[in-house]
Amino acid sequence: MSVSSLQSLIQRFFTDRLLKQLGASQYTVAAYRDAFRLLLQFGSESLARAPSKMLMEDLDVPFLGQFLQHLEVDRGNCTRTRNNRLAAIHAFFQYVAISEPALALQCQRVLAIPSKRYERGPVEFLTDEETTALVAAPNPSKWIGRRDKALLLVAVQTGLRNSEITSLRRQDVEFGAGAHVRCLGKGRKMRCTPLRVIPGLKQPQFARFCS
Repeated sequence: MSVSSLQSLIQRFFTDRLLKQLGASQYTVAAYRDAFRLLLQFGSESLARAPSKMLMEDLDVPFLGQFLQHLEVDRGNCTRTRNNRLAAIHAFFQYVAISEPALALQCQRVLAIPSKRYERGPVEFLTDEETTALVAAPNPSKWIGRRDKALLLVAVQTGLRNSEITSLRRQDVEFGAGAHVRCLGKGRKMRCTPLRVIPGLKQPQFARFCS
């Protein structure tokens, strides 16, 4: 039974699995792309073989263990980053297990590689003084300063992620009674977050800040 090449499997994983079947976000695709870029670069150096010459058999448990150690020791990545790279590898081998049954045993072994545990620190937050200083930092005499202040106030009020705020559009902001901001958040879930009145900022003016 013939088995698809590593290169074709990776391509199908991104085009068919992530984009067509799962509709993964651009951030997920970019994170997985970076993981495989690092993996192929590591394989090219450690195996003395071009990425185009690498085989599925090369991605066995010992090799992947060396790659994960390389991330932490040589690149100085934290445990969380190491686990994120492993998650991308796991997702790929889950796809391979379905599309190439002949590789089921190899996939089973790779999928058994555990994530590393790490201690999660407490969630930090800004004090009132720090928040005031942050919002007061932009120069209100310039348009870009007023824009930045508006975005910072929205961030402080709503707790939206940076990617969520920068992707806001005019139609995502509702004023008047029940003012709120709509955004497509993590996990492709639509979120509606209440929006308080921003002192000194007119509603049409704020709408213009949302590109």
